Amino acid sequence: MTTGSSTQGIQIRTRQRWLGEAVELVSSMRFAISLLTLIAIASVIGTVMKQNDPMPNYVNQFGPFWFEIFDKLGLYAVYSAWWFLLFMGFLVLSTSLCIARNAPKMLRDVKSWRDNVREQSLRNFHHKHEWTTAEAPAEAAARLARQVGARGYKTRLADKEGGTLLAAKQGAANKWGYIFAHAAIVIICLGGLLDSDLPIRFQQWFYGKSAFAGNGIIADIPERYRLGLNNPTFRGNTLIPEGSSSSTAIIPQKDGVMIQDLPFTIQLKRFIIDFYSTGMPKLFASEVVVRDHETGKETAATIKVNEPLIYKGVAIYQSSFEDGGSKLKLVGYPMRGGTNSRFDLSGEVNGSTPLPAGMGDYTIEWSGFRPFNVENMQTQGSGSASGDARAVNVGKNVNRGFIADLDKHLGSGAKNANSKDFKNVGPSVQYKLRDKTGQAREYFNYMQSLPIDGADVFLAGMREQPDQPFRYLRIPADDQDSVAEWMRLRAALANPALREEAARRYARQAISGGRETSPALREQLEQSALRGLTIFAGDGKVSGYIAVTRFLEQLPAAEQEKAADIFMKILNGSMWELWQAARARDGLGPVASDEKHGRYLQLAINALADAAFYPAPVFLQLSGFQEIKASVLQVTRSPGKKVVYLGCLFLVLGVFAMLYIRERRLWIWIKPGPDGQGSQALLAMSTQRRTLDFDKEFEQMKGRLTGAAQSAPGPSA
Repeated sequence: MTTGSSTQGIQIRTRQRWLGEAVELVSSMRFAISLLTLIAIASVIGTVMKQNDPMPNYVNQFGPFWFEIFDKLGLYAVYSAWWFLLFMGFLVLSTSLCIARNAPKMLRDVKSWRDNVREQSLRNFHHKHEWTTAEAPAEAAARLARQVGARGYKTRLADKEGGTLLAAKQGAANKWGYIFAHAAIVIICLGGLLDSDLPIRFQQWFYGKSAFAGNGIIADIPERYRLGLNNPTFRGNTLIPEGSSSSTAIIPQKDGVMIQDLPFTIQLKRFIIDFYSTGMPKLFASEVVVRDHETGKETAATIKVNEPLIYKGVAIYQSSFEDGGSKLKLVGYPMRGGTNSRFDLSGEVNGSTPLPAGMGDYTIEWSGFRPFNVENMQTQGSGSASGDARAVNVGKNVNRGFIADLDKHLGSGAKNANSKDFKNVGPSVQYKLRDKTGQAREYFNYMQSLPIDGADVFLAGMREQPDQPFRYLRIPADDQDSVAEWMRLRAALANPALREEAARRYARQAISGGRETSPALREQLEQSALRGLTIFAGDGKVSGYIAVTRFLEQLPAAEQEKAADIFMKILNGSMWELWQAARARDGLGPVASDEKHGRYLQLAINALADAAFYPAPVFLQLSGFQEIKASVLQVTRSPGKKVVYLGCLFLVLGVFAMLYIRERRLWIWIKPGPDGQGSQALLAMSTQRRTLDFDKEFEQMKGRLTGAAQSAPGPSA
């Protein structure tokens, strides 16, 4: 019985000791600093890495291997990751335990006069001074209490054995600074947790809510994917085209989205946008009407950046703007085969359109439209491809300024603040061509021609992955500022019959004024011209200047340079005749043989060579549009915001108290003089932080209390 009781007692003491050690660890400063360090590192990651993007964007950015690792670590939504919330929870627990353990002692210390000290203890202080006075001990104690109180100290007299102790204190509110600062951490963390996605996760865990990963009309999405009006906190976005309305917000989740129902409907009357001369937005705002679902009351307001509308505890911010489904009209040209039949096409941004029959099994996904693009057209150098048989325009830098930034997205010219040559280069359209297997390439075309390297060209951009820059094919503009002549020449080059006709025309033109007129020479020239056109047209795998280079590399090295000059001379002449033959087939007359058209032909040949790097069944050129703007509004309910504000107030008060309020303690031991006449006084002072200011204050206090007329010097430190 005794043995059992002893064992049980040991177990209880062991558990108590283990619990005490755990509390000691969690409430320690080293544990809190470690948590703050981890939270700071996580915050840096959340700042550097864009949060809550669609998962395919992260796959494209990091690759499949690192995507999986970062996904397991929750780095794509750091602030809602389980480990981040765990750190926050432990920080709240650690700081709360620290306050619970130390605050009572501090509050007791604030109230305490520390009047249980002894005379010998005061003699061990660094700041001390002893003197004698002719006053009686009671009179000296009363006078000293008045003088110390006049310096802002609270005083208390206590009778001690053999004397009287004057205890004084000032700046005891310094302890409140510690309490406020630590309480601020708890309050701010709780406010952050209130505004986190914990309420949404709670509903997913206990109420069967889940993220919606499909497509469909918002009104038809089932209830399990929707959050009710009583959801305490949320942060979502709603996109509203002009003239349309919305009563829901979209909350992005890792594996889809959730629909947040709102207690009101937002109708976008008009979207306003103004730009600087650089093309950067200067102002964008939304004129809206908010209709309350309960009362039916309508409230008109204008929402601007940093000027939100607060309605029923929900803040509506102007976040950004998008296209609201602009209507597009385009002209299409085949980029394959020997046909040159243009066709008309219509589309709507954020919609899709199948390619016409005969153009391939493709679907066009209209992803973007801009009515104008202000770019920096400053030319500080050029990278021309004209006249160079090995030049490739696609993916090359063309000019500096905007020209050097052609491989970037819209607005690149606005980044160069030192240049003054800003120009509106007109509308642009962005779309994807998706084949029957689901593979897609993205295209970006300007509506108007742009002056580059002294010639007007149409830019046709292409990229295979969303994280890649666009590479641009430059199609020269013809006399009618269109791509019609280049498309005619492209189709003619792919037509074997027209290549033969062009070879005959070239041979006939080349010897018509020469001395040699034999049929054999004419046949030889015709075969050389046809061979050059065929090589340049390619075999379906290799074409353009790459095919020409491979052909020349088959010749002996000593003959390659001379053969290249002859080949290019024949090719240029044959291409001219091919152009004229194509025009004659279409019932058009020949173009003038002058420098202007010669320059055009050279650019056209370069573009035909580069077309191998523009894998597309068609080229689509914007011909008209009806712009429809859309506003992106952020809708937020954040009850933790006021809690965080309260925590910030506590933090300011706490830091101010700790830094600017200095606690000072003062004791004066007063006892009768050694010969029974007068009094002997011993002064001692202490503070938490010993500074030069405190040294100066001690000297001033010593001089004020002793008084030159009444004091007799005693031992001092």
